Amino acid sequence: MAQAVGAPSGSVYHRFAGRPALLAEVWLRTVEAFQEGYLALVEAPSEPGAAAGAAARHVIAWSRAHPHEAALLLYGRADRSEEPRERADRGNARGNARVLGAVGSLAAVLGANGPEDQERVALALVDLPLAVVRRHLRSGRALPPYAEDLAEESAATLLAALAPDAPDGPHGPYGCAPARAQTA
Repeated sequence: MAQAVGAPSGSVYHRFAGRPALLAEVWLRTVEAFQEGYLALVEAPSEPGAAAGAAARHVIAWSRAHPHEAALLLYGRADRSEEPRERADRGNARGNARVLGAVGSLAAVLGANGPEDQERVALALVDLPLAVVRRHLRSGRALPPYAEDLAEESAATLLAALAPDAPDGPHGPYGCAPARAQTA
């Protein structure tokens, strides 16, 4: 790695105790880079439904644009040794708290009342898009070109249950229409 960036190899070993520590730091920086873009969408002052749809799409789009980084993020806590695990856990806990707080705030704006609704929003904006990415990356396959649409359509369907009497309008419930439907 030092050779790739033109740095003396000793500088890498001086900064990191070993390969596990280096990998934990790269993993944490990658998580933070992903979360920065995701949070910008979830916390956007735009229409809540549009923010929700954009967040679901972002998980797929970011993973498509950064396939090596997305593959790195598939490695979890158990894949790291103890000392780097503690550093990564501390940083990841801060980022996850911010993401969960932002998703919770958006859920409230979308009309989520109670734990079931909160779970619905987390499923729509976090778990489901990650499942799409995980399945393809773990099998070594590229994300299909329609993956963003599927994530957004699924999010819109799940979120529509928060306000079953809301009119769909031209952009679906909460203005969260899939890109494909908007261009039709």
